[in-house]
Amino acid sequence: MAPGTTMPNYRLLIEYEGTRYSGWQTQGNTPRTIQGNLIRAAREVYSRVDVGGSGRTDAGVHATGQVAHLKMKESPAPLELIRALNDRLPHDICVLDAAPVAESFHARHDATKRIYLYQISRRRTAFAKPFVWWIKDRLDARAMESACSGLTGMHDFSLFTDRRNEAESTKVLVEAAELGTDGELLLFRITASHYLWKMVRKLVAALVEVGRGNMTPDDMLALVDGEGSRFEPTAPPSGLFLEAVTFGREAFERPLAPVVPVASTATSGRGRRR
Repeated sequence: MAPGTTMPNYRLLIEYEGTRYSGWQTQGNTPRTIQGNLIRAAREVYSRVDVGGSGRTDAGVHATGQVAHLKMKESPAPLELIRALNDRLPHDICVLDAAPVAESFHARHDATKRIYLYQISRRRTAFAKPFVWWIKDRLDARAMESACSGLTGMHDFSLFTDRRNEAESTKVLVEAAELGTDGELLLFRITASHYLWKMVRKLVAALVEVGRGNMTPDDMLALVDGEGSRFEPTAPPSGLFLEAVTFGREAFERPLAPVVPVASTATSGRGRRR
């Protein structure tokens, strides 16, 4: 393609189950990544392919609303592009939508909000194990909700990350954080422009400690303001979903609901079966 020639660019909406993958981003010789599979699938049909994502989900993390840009030499119709990619992608990666966008559109740089959802199961589940963190202990949801309500605003999350880049600011503006219930699930949703490495999973682990009674909501919020020692526990990736990404003035208005539900169990005089 000659210098100065416009390169077609598409905004993709993607869902995937991250269980089998080493995360979103292709890195060195890492064989199983979401980005790598998209690049491979696109290159089987198109040329000069470039794929970038809005969020670098870690190994084992899922997505219901990952956004990526796909630049290439050709300019297929959106439905043709979706079919071409999905025909060549593994069963656990699916392109839901494709739309032509300006060549300057960049999925990561242009994103304004990233919304994550975490699912905690209060019972053992035969069907949803890859999509939850099962906690055997009884959890105080009200205490967890109290701690969750204090997460909004600008905070120094330096104690809730395993930082890779020491020069990176550890301050993050959390626009919204909420905790709700659905059947046997506790659902934690958080909205911010960006996150530190492992920040969401460490916050979930801290909320669970609050629910267990090992920490008070005030204890957790003191850590959120950078007071104390680094919080070491990290929730497993299985329960975490990149739920949505917004751009510009796009609004996110979706009821808090599970991606994979876990129904309530029947109880008897002997109590709930575990």
